[in-house]
Amino acid sequence: MQKPLPGRPPKISKTTLANLMLPEDANPRGKVFGGSVLKLIDNAAYVAACRHAGTANCVTVSMDKVDFKVPIEIGELVILESQVHYTGRTSIQVGVNVFAENLNSGRRRLTNSCLVTFVAVDAQGRPAPVPAVKPQTAQEKKLYHEAHQRRLQQNQ
Repeated sequence: MQKPLPGRPPKISKTTLANLMLPEDANPRGKVFGGSVLKLIDNAAYVAACRHAGTANCVTVSMDKVDFKVPIEIGELVILESQVHYTGRTSIQVGVNVFAENLNSGRRRLTNSCLVTFVAVDAQGRPAPVPAVKPQTAQEKKLYHEAHQRRLQQNQ
């Protein structure tokens, strides 16, 4: 039997990505296309999952409900903040917050939040063990506990 991997604090996975939204990101109404935002969410979550797992062999399994709270305008800077909240034996749950920043005013607003789940895989594409999450701050412990409760409810 394989020895468990040492736990890692969530801050190791913390990732911030920024992307200027350009006309090619526009939907027919002139706002940023939701699919463009979903791709950015997956990218930011992927980086956090790989940092935690210590490997670039992570695959997206699911993206929880994504609400589009307010539209993102073309020309705004989209900032994505992601961090691992919870891990199973081979799975990694990453929280992502999306902000849009108006570059003229500097005003930043939350546009989306969601959870993305990944599975680490080995060279043959089979699920591979990942390090446990070792939350350190009160906020990390809260996010870990909430994720653990969701996991228990999903398994019922």
